[in-house]
Amino acid sequence: MPRPRRRNPWSSTGEVLLWLLFVTLLFPAGFAGWAVGHYTSLGKPSATVVHTVTVGGSTTAATTTSATTTGSSSTTTSSGGGGNAAAGKSVFASSGCASGHTYQPAGATGTIGPDLDSAPASDAKADHNTPLAAFIKESIVNPDAYIAKGFNKGLMPTNFGTQLSSSQLNDLVAFILSGTKS
Repeated sequence: MPRPRRRNPWSSTGEVLLWLLFVTLLFPAGFAGWAVGHYTSLGKPSATVVHTVTVGGSTTAATTTSATTTGSSSTTTSSGGGGNAAAGKSVFASSGCASGHTYQPAGATGTIGPDLDSAPASDAKADHNTPLAAFIKESIVNPDAYIAKGFNKGLMPTNFGTQLSSSQLNDLVAFILSGTKS
């Protein structure tokens, strides 16, 4: 009778170690894949996002809701600036806006910042279709929140939000809205 064949003890130990290595690496790789997929969501928000901007007593809200599996729907409501455009012209002049921006209604020819005759409308669309009044106000109060194409961060002073009163800010927004071309 032939002798039973003995297994090599190193082959079974090597096989066990290979399986342990596989399982040990599988869990961190799976977790990393889940985390990346969970937090990036392919650029889509995983929940309802609400941005509310108050402009001169009126409220402008942009709400975006997206389903986790299929698509997204968007609702945007907008109301006007609520300020006095004539008073905004003097705020524009006294705040030095003419030195930085070209804006025909003010007779301004500055070239440091975007042309206010046409840029706000196209930049608001580029910035997730932000309502124009809200976009202009945000650009004054927080100028580095959206940087227009061809310009650099830090060109516009960041203290207008604290330097101007809320009525001056609303008047300035109304003035820029009154002359902006869509």
